[in-house]
Amino acid sequence: MKSLLEEDQFQRNQHLSKQERPRVLKSLMIGSQHVLAMDLFIPPIILAGLLSLSVANTALLIQMTFLACGIATVIQAGFAMKLPVMQGPSFIPLSALAAIGTTSGLGAMIGSLIPGAILIALLGYPFRIFSKIIQSFIPKLVAGTVIIVVGVALMPSAIQSIYTASGHFGTNVFIAALSMGVLVVCIYIGETFISFKFVKLFSVILALTIGTVVASFFGMLDFSSVYTAKWFAMPHLFAFGVPTFEWEAIMIVTFLYFIIMIETTGTWFTVSNVTGQPLDDRRLNGGALGEGIGCLIGACFGGTSVTGYSSNAGVVAITGVKSRYPVIAGGIILIALSMMPKIMNAIASIPAPVVNGVFALVCVVIMMNGFRVVKDIPFSERNMLMIGIPIMLTLFTIFLPAEIIEKMPDIIHYLLSSGMAVGALAAVILNKLLPEKTNHIIRNVNNKPLTNHVDKHYETITGGKR
Repeated sequence: MKSLLEEDQFQRNQHLSKQERPRVLKSLMIGSQHVLAMDLFIPPIILAGLLSLSVANTALLIQMTFLACGIATVIQAGFAMKLPVMQGPSFIPLSALAAIGTTSGLGAMIGSLIPGAILIALLGYPFRIFSKIIQSFIPKLVAGTVIIVVGVALMPSAIQSIYTASGHFGTNVFIAALSMGVLVVCIYIGETFISFKFVKLFSVILALTIGTVVASFFGMLDFSSVYTAKWFAMPHLFAFGVPTFEWEAIMIVTFLYFIIMIETTGTWFTVSNVTGQPLDDRRLNGGALGEGIGCLIGACFGGTSVTGYSSNAGVVAITGVKSRYPVIAGGIILIALSMMPKIMNAIASIPAPVVNGVFALVCVVIMMNGFRVVKDIPFSERNMLMIGIPIMLTLFTIFLPAEIIEKMPDIIHYLLSSGMAVGALAAVILNKLLPEKTNHIIRNVNNKPLTNHVDKHYETITGGKR
């Protein structure tokens, strides 16, 4: 029989799902903000450059990535996890995939993605043990720390991309700051004035649109690729050839899948915290199933591995729309865009300073949502180290000179290419190495114990026990 707490949570979830089902047009508008905030074309472009692909194959890789992310998003938000989680290409395995592709061919690169994706899906269903792994290795403190690490790791990349963008340095900084400022103003107006709440809903689109219009006056807008692109192009399976399977490549990519799962679990905790819906066993196992199927689809169509995108958790927090239906609409938009190269090129034509200016602020939202997750956990010396050391190691990794990383063995090279992976692993390891005092009750200023409150809050968020 359900406890009163579980029954109350169930009723609130039912109420939430009934109340938050926006109309189709509103879902499409908000879903388009999720798509625009994802910057999906960057990972496939990076991978294409590392693989020295032709322009035609680069466009094909982008198309297949959009298709895989769209289908994976619909599966994850609509049927598997049933939370507003957008799926996008992961940055973590790019270096490994490039190394496999250049040494053993694109067939081996695609083949290396398939077994690990199937394993992740099986851990969710039918094995149903992924939730137990999460509860054992990724408690709330670890998950919150991973979210913080993701925001910290992404922010330097966004800022550096503003500085290194082609064109005049001062102009790039001005355009980025303007786009950032528009987003801040839109959020503030929508949050402060009830009659202007719609401004917050469409804040990301407004910031990107105004930033792009202003950038056009500085000659930063180039639509030449749009003119030459086709209107429609249908996708097909194994776009880069039939997959082949090499044991070493499979082992490396499977290892990286588990790093990706730590990253995406942090995103799930963020979404759970923002929406107020608990991550129970069913959702955790469903999430693993959806993630695995999404990665398998990405491999079969010739795209990259997919993962839950933290930037979209930031968009959920910014817009305040917690329903999964706009995210499903975003997945459908991605599928449609994957068949329209001309429109995808138009999105890709948004100047880099505009995109990265908005994305930098979204990184701040991501990081602060991580602190929101851990805010009810007592800040003992142990817990402060648990949060601080992964952040420090993430920054150490980000600023590690490339020439040093290149001298490392392959498996270490692949790991050090991602500050997020290092920070996430550090959080998991420290949680096991640093024992937590169970007989020490931390009290607040009113001399009341906080421990029980923390445990109850943890169970409400995760649906599980410590």
